[in-house]
Amino acid sequence: MEFNLKDMAKIVKGLEGIDTDADFLKREKETLIVRGFETGDAETGALTTPIFQSAVFSHPRYAEATGYSYTRAGNPTRLALENTIAALEHGKKAWALSSGMAAISSVLKLMNPGDHMIVSEDLYGGTYRLFSDLYAKYGILVSYVDTSDSKVLKNSVRPNTKQIFIETPSNPMMRVTDIRKAAEIAHTAGAILVVDNTFLTPYFQNPLDLGADIVVHSGTKYLGGHNDVLCGFVVIRDEKWIEHFFMNTMSEGAVLGAFDSYLLSRSLKTLAVRMERHQENARKVCDFLKTHEKVAQVYYVGDKDHPSYRLSRKQSSGFGAMISFRVKNAKAIPKILSNLKLIYFAESLGGVETLMTFPVEQTHGAIPEEIRQKLGVDETLLRLSVGIEHADDIIADIDQALTRSALRVQRHKESESNDNQVTIK
Repeated sequence: MEFNLKDMAKIVKGLEGIDTDADFLKREKETLIVRGFETGDAETGALTTPIFQSAVFSHPRYAEATGYSYTRAGNPTRLALENTIAALEHGKKAWALSSGMAAISSVLKLMNPGDHMIVSEDLYGGTYRLFSDLYAKYGILVSYVDTSDSKVLKNSVRPNTKQIFIETPSNPMMRVTDIRKAAEIAHTAGAILVVDNTFLTPYFQNPLDLGADIVVHSGTKYLGGHNDVLCGFVVIRDEKWIEHFFMNTMSEGAVLGAFDSYLLSRSLKTLAVRMERHQENARKVCDFLKTHEKVAQVYYVGDKDHPSYRLSRKQSSGFGAMISFRVKNAKAIPKILSNLKLIYFAESLGGVETLMTFPVEQTHGAIPEEIRQKLGVDETLLRLSVGIEHADDIIADIDQALTRSALRVQRHKESESNDNQVTIK
């Protein structure tokens, strides 16, 4: 069964309370998230898309087909999920892959030896490792620059630049790149713009509407939302790339299985309500951290003091729930992480549970130290993926962890001072 957006639009726009197109688009997106582009089963009346746990599909007779032959080429459960993601991102087609890294890898295969790409210098360490350690040997040239500075981005373009790849907001320093300007720079150079939209999801940001050509996601994060499915997505704006991505998935087979596709579709239904709660909690946590005596600096794009706050409001409908903050004493970090009670000390992000990460040793360990130091990813930086628990409980746990670590550091200093004292007889 297909959820017909056009018919729904005629009904919804005739109701009271829909004052602007923006109001309608938000309402439309919330409904699409719950209903899915294709859902259920017409033959049985099932509301949930069935799990077609089959690797092979038979043909009715010679020269006839059902549209499916082998799950590597296509699976009904996966296709229902892909069509929903494509609709949410306003794209022509989407592919559900085995991980976010598989999604990025498939985009890199658009490049040829000798081609140059510009990449956000502040980005996930795994992406850096993929670009610099794996694909560099195939002759792909990469420049890491501050893409949040449009002048720097423009000046980094070369005659052989074929792709600009950005994270916005970036991981973990929460830099914001102007997607419209980046798209203009890319297209003027004859290149394409790829945007990693993992942090904000299509609920808060639609890069294709702002000029981007391809969007990638780590679906493991907010789209899945429960830390139980490894998944990635590629969404394209132009049909000309359909053959490339179809051949890539057919040849390498890094596709999402039927059961994981079902789990992702099931989790996706609560994306809107989860993202709203994530963001509500993040605002409160940000306000708390900004006033804490043990915290030196807070990085959150929803903070009015963030240098790109106005840009975020211009190109996104929300700010998400990713926060990085810097503590005043690097020696306190081990105690802070050990003292957490409610919050998990873990990598990853985007799940309903609040996670705290130490980027310099975890998510960004693959990035060379000189680059980390330049960005500020050092021994004082922590990253929070704010979950949907009660905000007061999240704040209380952060507070007690910061306070207890401070006390222990102070006691340690006092102990060292006593040990260094000389007794005069």
